[in-house]
Formats: sequence, C-alpha cells, structure tokens
Amino acid sequence: MQRRHLITAAAATTLAATFGARPAAAQSAWPEGRNITMIVPFPPGGVADTVARPVAEALARELKATIVVENRAGAGGGLGIAAASRAAPDGYTLLMSLSSISILPEADLLFGRKPAFTLNQFRPIARFTADPTVLVVRAEAPWKTLAEFVADSKKKPGGYNYGSSGNYGTMHVPMEMLKASAGFPANHVPFTGAGPAVLALLGGQIDAVASGPSTVAQHIRAGKLRALGHWGDKPLQSLPEVPSLTQLGQPVRFAQWAGLFVPAGTPEDIILRLRAASRRAAADPAVVATIGKAGSPIEYLDAPEFQAYWDADARAMAEAVKRIGKVE
Repeated sequence: MQRRHLITAAAATTLAATFGARPAAAQSAWPEGRNITMIVPFPPGGVADTVARPVAEALARELKATIVVENRAGAGGGLGIAAASRAAPDGYTLLMSLSSISILPEADLLFGRKPAFTLNQFRPIARFTADPTVLVVRAEAPWKTLAEFVADSKKKPGGYNYGSSGNYGTMHVPMEMLKASAGFPANHVPFTGAGPAVLALLGGQIDAVASGPSTVAQHIRAGKLRALGHWGDKPLQSLPEVPSLTQLGQPVRFAQWAGLFVPAGTPEDIILRLRAASRRAAADPAVVATIGKAGSPIEYLDAPEFQAYWDADARAMAEAVKRIGKVE
C-alpha cells in the first residue's frame, strides 16, 4: 500500500549554519530542483504518520524544498524500510521509522532469512518522539484493570485477540513481552499498521491493542477506549492517570519511538543540513502543538545521541525477539 502526500515549501528564512560555516564549494546544490521523498513504512493514521506529516511540513519550510510523504505499508514496516535502504544516498529519500527498524532484521535472522535490510544501511538524523505503548480495550469491555484482563484471559485460553501492525512490529513485541511476564494467553492478529488495528478494536473485531498514545489518546478522551497500563517508566504527559505496567507488578518497558534516517553514504554536508533543519523542526511551535495534541510530547535527540540510543535499543530488541521466538 502506497499513499503519497505532497508538502510544498513555504516562505522561510534561510537555514542557519547550525554546525558551523563550510566552504561554498564543498556544499551540494541539494535540494534544488527535485522533490524529497519521506517514506513512512506504515499506513496513514499510525504513530509514524502522525509524526512524519508535521515534521515534513517544517522541514519543507526550513529547506525551502518540496517534500512528498509516501506511505509504504506492509510487513510490520519492513517493506517501506527496505525500500528506503535501497534508495540512492543523495538526500532525496528520507525515512521516518518507528523502533521496528531495530526489530525486523533480528526476526529475519530468527527464521534463517536474509534480512530485508540491515541497520548499517542507515544514518540516523534525529529522534522526534519516544512514546511508551499503551494497552487499550474498548470502553464497554468488562475489564477495568490490567489484573482483570489478565485473569479473564487465563480463564479463557485462546478466547481473546489483540491486534498489531504486523509480526515483530512495535505493537506485537510489547504485547508478547507482557504476555510472557504476566503468563496469559491471547491470539495475535496482525494488521498493516496501528491505524487499521485501532479501527478493528473500535469495531469489535479484536479485544485489545498496545499502541502509542498518539493513535489512542483521542479515543480514550472520547470515551470509546479504556487504557489499562503503559510500558513506560514515568507518567505519560497525555494520559497521566494511566499506571505503568511496572507499578502494576509487570516490569516490562517498551518505547515506540519515531526517528528520521537517510541511507548510509549520504554526503556529510547534506546530513549536517538535515540535522540542523530537524533541530529547528523539533522546536517548531506547529510541530510541537500538532504532535502534542495527538498525545506525543517531543523527545528530540540529535544524531550522535540518537545513534547511542538506537544502538542500545537494537540490543534490547534483539533479546526480546529471541525470547519471543518464531511467530508465523
């Protein structure tokens, strides 16, 4: 599934040389004369898409460019991420990925498959959000607490289903971590992204999802969904009344972060300009307000700090995938 959305550059001040002056001869003409494509490896309405669109608008203003947001959904994010990994490293293809990028190569190895992409095929530019997933059920469901949900699931093995964005995606892995910790069964139903999974929950096709706040907070506020707990280590800004799983006796943590990447080999001057533009985008009042209204605070990290964070996340997710084992 592909969906393209054109974001044209608005009038803006010239991008400041945040990382120091460079000789004019050393700088490319980028991005003059060509559109930039930002690949979002999930359908519209999910966490990555919610972050990507306001960020793309801000980057377009900063770079005085035209940015095309392209949704390439499938395989828990794997199809779009793999497409970005094969793109020319010329600054005209960006990737807004979730933490699925840390997980999917390890899942391929688990099955003896050649990974669709490898982490060293990308350079991180900036992290924009880092949301703990939230366990939600319909408001009319009988479970008021996590303990009730777990107890009922144990009484009815195979009786309840949860949805995700795909096998080993950022909605599947945290639920499997919780299932292992609390020792309850639940059937996994994969969808193409968080948006379709949440719609299936609202429609009564499944019983629960673990998703980022930005895809469920509005439904919680509207009285359509109920949150039972979250995978974070501090109160959620958008849902401060929701307890953490650790507080509820299940010490499992998972962050569904969203970050910007480019293919490895992208020229350094372009990377520096993208870092500068991303830093400004993360502080742009429109970006902060739009993403915050959806339920996600900005948790910005520049490239060096994001690289360290990503390295640690990839190690943790590799261990989580090994514990989950093979899921067909």
